[in-house]
Amino acid sequence: MLNEAKQESVPIQRDAPPVLEAGHTYGSITDKISSIVLARPVERGWMIGIVISFMLTIQLFTAITWLLLKGIGIWGNNYPVMWAFDIINFVWWIGIGHAGTLISAILLLLRQQWRTSINRFAEAVTLFAVINASFYPLLHTGRPWLDYWLFPYPNTMGLWPQFRSPLIWDVFAISTYATVSMLFWYVGLIPDLATLRDRSKNRYARIIYGLFAMGWRGAARHWRRYEQAYFLLAALSTPLVISVHTIVSYDFAFSVVPGWHSTVFPPYFVAGALFAGFAMVLLISIPLRRIYGLEDFITLRHIRNMAIIMLVSGLGVSYGYLTEIFTAWYSGNPYEIQLFQERFFTGPYVWAAWLMIFCNVVAPQVIWIRSVRSNMLVLWIVSLLVSIGMWFERFIIIVQSLHRNNIPSTWEFYSPTFWDLAMYTGTIGFFTFLLLLFIRFLPVISIFEMRELLSKTESAQEPHHDRPS
Repeated sequence: MLNEAKQESVPIQRDAPPVLEAGHTYGSITDKISSIVLARPVERGWMIGIVISFMLTIQLFTAITWLLLKGIGIWGNNYPVMWAFDIINFVWWIGIGHAGTLISAILLLLRQQWRTSINRFAEAVTLFAVINASFYPLLHTGRPWLDYWLFPYPNTMGLWPQFRSPLIWDVFAISTYATVSMLFWYVGLIPDLATLRDRSKNRYARIIYGLFAMGWRGAARHWRRYEQAYFLLAALSTPLVISVHTIVSYDFAFSVVPGWHSTVFPPYFVAGALFAGFAMVLLISIPLRRIYGLEDFITLRHIRNMAIIMLVSGLGVSYGYLTEIFTAWYSGNPYEIQLFQERFFTGPYVWAAWLMIFCNVVAPQVIWIRSVRSNMLVLWIVSLLVSIGMWFERFIIIVQSLHRNNIPSTWEFYSPTFWDLAMYTGTIGFFTFLLLLFIRFLPVISIFEMRELLSKTESAQEPHHDRPS
């Protein structure tokens, strides 16, 4: 009977790809991951990427400097489109940062082992995306040197923020999200920083890694405190996944602008954030596993699971589109009905709306095909289309809803200026620059968690004998 049960279980194991490929030992896991940082020579492709991204980073800070000197008039914002590229890119970057928290925190609390190989760089994506997103709310106020007024600090004039404004909620939600994400990422790095400290042959590298490892020696009390802190931060991060983008959606839902005043926005924005976030993680993980030979760690199971989550969240986004259209029709409000007629049929931004539909609704449907979920090239192209489509979704929500409001005499067409485009492409370059530095100087996969996963895999594969009667 025991042999028959083993034989019946074989097809199930073949059908479900493993979390970690066989043939690894504790030493081989540590060697392969740490060698990317300590032993692997600097590739020409990495150097080209770091130079290009650094030039775009300089472009970003040049645009910010010019903005501070001249004011936000260098942007294409006009009346009534007072929010444009600044808020579009802010919402887009915040959305990208959600997948890392979901992978790291929620899947950790749910004890999902397949998160282990991708959580480290997914957390880095979250952190770098939030850094880029933070530029826009600080700068779009027009007087960023007065942004400290947004915080409730004691002052002689008795001035306090308007706590009923969603813009103030943004300040607290995003600052909390950035702080918790940074702590969560850094705490998870501490054991691996100690490993790099002990293995590095460069004296200065040992000093730097040792400084950030904070005296980690792998003692029992270190591990106990580490697990307590790590799970506490995971528990704090979990509600932030939902709350942060929900509060971002309130910037629009609390207004009376046609196309914005809708209760569907909070769940719609959260689904869109996960959709865009997992698209970005796939966009990075597919070339990462190929370039650095990490197919044994980032297996087909990881790629397929992320593709399925992207498909499910994409269906949620598609449902949000249908709900918006139905709500506008069912409300009988002529301004709402006119807005959606112009969005998809008669307005000047029809091309952007249908591009959004193609990228976010049509293109992800190929993930239903089983063979596509194992095709790295097709998945990478779909992830790129989703990232483009989610940016255009924010463009449609903000620009198309604002450019024709309730007063026809104020209608105005919006188009971005050179400085809008320069700052946006600069943030992409800065994001890539930080990501390339992370890949070069820190382990992209958690070493100690992969070793722990190996021990669980080996214990699960040990033969279990029947108890003696």
